Amino acid sequence: MEIQAILIETLGEHAPYYATVKNWVAQFKHGDFSTCDAPRPGQHKTVTTPEIIDQIHELILEDRQISAKSTAEQLGISREQVGSINHEDLEMRKLSAKWVLNCPNADQKRQWCQMSEQLLELLRCDPNDFLL
Repeated sequence: MEIQAILIETLGEHAPYYATVKNWVAQFKHGDFSTCDAPRPGQHKTVTTPEIIDQIHELILEDRQISAKSTAEQLGISREQVGSINHEDLEMRKLSAKWVLNCPNADQKRQWCQMSEQLLELLRCDPNDFLL
C-alpha cells in the first residue's frame, strides 16, 4: 500500500492500480525483476514486415478493387492486419470500391508534375509518334 501511495503521489491519475502494484511486488519477492511482458499463448504475432507490405501493395496494383478479405486469404494473415497495412503503411483507402492513395505527399506531387512535363515535351516534339 505504501508503494501504491507513492505512485499515486508521483504519477497522479496515471498510477497503476493497486492490484498491478501487488502483482509486481509478488514478482519481485520471487526474484523476477523482468520489465518485459512474458509471451502468452494466443497473443497475436505481428506480420507487418516490409515483405508483407510489398506483397499487399503488389496485389493492390494488380487489382485496385481487391478486397481485404481476398488479400488476407492469399497471404494467410488477418483481414484486420491487411486493413491496418493498407491504411497506415501504404496510406491508401477505398474510394468507389477501389484502393487509392489518401493524400499525395509533396514528393509524389513533384514526381507527377515532372512526369507530366516530360510527357508534354514528348508530345510537343513529335505529336504523330507520341502514342506509338
